[in-house]
Amino acid sequence: MTTMAVVADSLVKTYGEVKALDGLHLEIAEGTVLGLLGPNGAGKTTCVRVLTTLLQPDSGRAQVLGIDVLREPRRVRERIGVSGQYAAVDEYLTGFENLDMVGRLYHLGRKPSAARARELLEQFRLEDAANRPVKTYSGGMRRRLDLAGALVARPQVLFLDEPTTGLDPRSRTEMWATLADLVAGGTTVLLTTQYLEEADRLADSIVVVDRGRVIAEGTPDQLKSQVGGEVIEMVIAEPGRVREAAEALGQACRGRVGVDEHTRKLSAPVDGGRPAAAVLVDALRRLDEAGVSVMDVGVRRPTLDDVFLELTGHAAESPAASPSAGSLEEEVVR
Repeated sequence: MTTMAVVADSLVKTYGEVKALDGLHLEIAEGTVLGLLGPNGAGKTTCVRVLTTLLQPDSGRAQVLGIDVLREPRRVRERIGVSGQYAAVDEYLTGFENLDMVGRLYHLGRKPSAARARELLEQFRLEDAANRPVKTYSGGMRRRLDLAGALVARPQVLFLDEPTTGLDPRSRTEMWATLADLVAGGTTVLLTTQYLEEADRLADSIVVVDRGRVIAEGTPDQLKSQVGGEVIEMVIAEPGRVREAAEALGQACRGRVGVDEHTRKLSAPVDGGRPAAAVLVDALRRLDEAGVSVMDVGVRRPTLDDVFLELTGHAAESPAASPSAGSLEEEVVR
């Protein structure tokens, strides 16, 4: 029988006229990774804050490891690790002092706290900067230190809210390997991310939320199968004709078209039941009749980005395009 490490049932949270959570429900089995996806403002961070005892919902219930989040928040906090979107480190302390402090706050003891801090500094390639004030660290180094801090007490459940934003590709890959090792050891992970490749690689199951509600859930393969068998991609030669080309491609594919104005790239799932080759020929004919030149074209299997487009009506935002922390309303409903 599968044991659920995290359960959220009918969560509601309202800020004025904005419903950040609107009856949200999710479950995470022990020792698995749940990817929580959705556009900015969908309620992902609000959900994480409720589950980590940082925010009380207006209604609904939540449990972590069978412990009621509202009734026994202290017991929940003793068993979880949290890493938010922005590094929560003291820039006037050294890297070692930051991690050692976290260990002492968890009552690990002086020597175990110091040993755990050194272990994590080495694991996250920060040992050379261990005795430097964090204010001298780069953004990526601060991010790695924050993630290390979430692991100090070897939590049973780990909540990661866009944990690899700002990391370079090497650090991101190393973080993926670290998370895989944690899960293999029995840790349960809730991961929000805007890197769909990250969710595809790490998540055992995925929940897609929009406007505070779950709009789809399943394994990555199950969600991809909802899109269809194949996806047509093309790059348009002239920047000024991208929208015109998207309209023609949409007519051929009978569905939504993903548009990247910067790269002039279009993508659209093939309507189920029709051969992709026939749809591609139809699309190219329409573009030729309109006098639109195509630089590159191809057919591929669907990705989670295609799922996101199909479910929400637009592609996932890049992390760089996310709203800044300066807006309180944007921050509280993200």
